[in-house]
Amino acid sequence: MAGLAAFGKLVRCALFAVVASALGAPALAQPAMWAVRDADSTIYMLGTVHLLRPETEWRSDKLDAAMAEARELWLELPTTDAAAMAGEMMPLVAQYGLSPGKPLSKSLTEAELKTLDEAARLAGLTGAQLNIFRPWFAALTISNAAITRAGYDPMSGVDSKIEKAFAARGIKPKGLETAELQIKVFAGMTSEQELRYLRETIEEYEAAPVELDKMVDQWSKGDIAGMEEMFVTEMKVEEPDLYAALLTNRNASWVTRIEGILAGSGVSFMAVGAGHLIGPDSVVAKLAAKGIVAERVQ
Repeated sequence: MAGLAAFGKLVRCALFAVVASALGAPALAQPAMWAVRDADSTIYMLGTVHLLRPETEWRSDKLDAAMAEARELWLELPTTDAAAMAGEMMPLVAQYGLSPGKPLSKSLTEAELKTLDEAARLAGLTGAQLNIFRPWFAALTISNAAITRAGYDPMSGVDSKIEKAFAARGIKPKGLETAELQIKVFAGMTSEQELRYLRETIEEYEAAPVELDKMVDQWSKGDIAGMEEMFVTEMKVEEPDLYAALLTNRNASWVTRIEGILAGSGVSFMAVGAGHLIGPDSVVAKLAAKGIVAERVQ
């Protein structure tokens, strides 16, 4: 089992890379992209990160050409618009993210509760207000607040920008999965995992932007080996259950969906968290196991 700091790092990296991003990209940004083809179908698959600083450059000629060619867009969820998802998300948060019968004050020490309060103020809340949150949801709230304060904007994220580009052509995205499925990945942690995640987050939340800086530097360069080492390999070894829930199982489901798209015709564009497209249990690897080649085109 991972140590406390290692566990929190794994979850943060997984969270922002699979279900985000930071650094101003190099002069020539080339995030990794693949193409899957058969006789009458093409699917472009771009690995994304979901939060970016507004000034980050990530577009390229190849990427723009692939988007222009596509007549269909697939994202992890049917939209990246938080306001549009609010009606669906609120009852899910109440169901999976709150636990008034088991407040955090029953599990954390006085010193930890003080630190929780300090961290919660980043989100305009107090530790008392987070007290009825489940540990995973409290940790996520704090992490999001920390990176937002550091200048990362979900409206500048790759997925959001791609959705807007397709919307300008009258194309609405389709979702590979539901919001409930995504939330249940984290709500499905064991109590011990949730508390480790929260404890490490409140101790190290100020370091989250630094970790994302490194991750996005690798992402923007298309450094698959670096990304795999940072948030795939370590998680598979240290937290196999979380790895299976967050990556392996979802990737297998998406491969089935991709097979269905290939059974049709035309050009599609798919934008999903970068962690889903790298490593031994990635969408790319699982397609290969079925004899379907995903060619790296950027």
